[in-house]
Amino acid sequence: MKDNLFYGKGLPYLSQKSLPGKLIVIEGPDCSGRTTQITLLKEWLEAKGHAVLDTGLKRSMLVGNVINEAKKGNILGKTTLGLLYCTDFADQLENKIIPALSAGYIVLADRYIYTLMARDIVRGASKEWLIKLFGFALIPDMIFYLDLDADTLLHRTFAKYGHLDYWESGMDLYLSSDMFDSYKKYHALLRKEYEEMVNEYNFIVVNGKDNIDKIQAKFRKNLEEFLGVG
Repeated sequence: MKDNLFYGKGLPYLSQKSLPGKLIVIEGPDCSGRTTQITLLKEWLEAKGHAVLDTGLKRSMLVGNVINEAKKGNILGKTTLGLLYCTDFADQLENKIIPALSAGYIVLADRYIYTLMARDIVRGASKEWLIKLFGFALIPDMIFYLDLDADTLLHRTFAKYGHLDYWESGMDLYLSSDMFDSYKKYHALLRKEYEEMVNEYNFIVVNGKDNIDKIQAKFRKNLEEFLGVG
């Protein structure tokens, strides 16, 4: 059992006993294979008789679409962008994640506060400020991290989208005038932040270059041991 329910002061109306469900997070950059793995995990867990909710970034009914619209002009300020994502997360935590956990669901989160923190730190935000900002976040029961190098991500991104995204390439950071070069530098910086979080937040590191079945097998093995669903 976790010693604490939240990373910081949390939400005062909640108690540890009120959340019988489990929160499982899969972290990693865009095109690391998170969504595919969550889809497979959900099918497997439901076949085992578990109620499952999957969620992820920008799925808030409150600001999910606002973020997409605000990013179109490529003029959004760094702090404003970070706070919009924080609002999106907070809304989903209170209106999706906590109700599901209270009902005994297994919640599969396609990224969590760690991606938001990594992005903001790379953009110059104070780590201490971010820790306080996300102090209301629940501590997950298990966190998987799909680790991939920038070159592999670049190839996958082109295979999936056929182009590079301004924000996912870190062009707002002026790392390089060349979008390809900026993409690789940006994702190298993100990877460094993820790596620093591995021990601090107890990530289970998974090689994102392994094939889908091998990655899924590792996820299931860990979950079988934790949930007793074998």
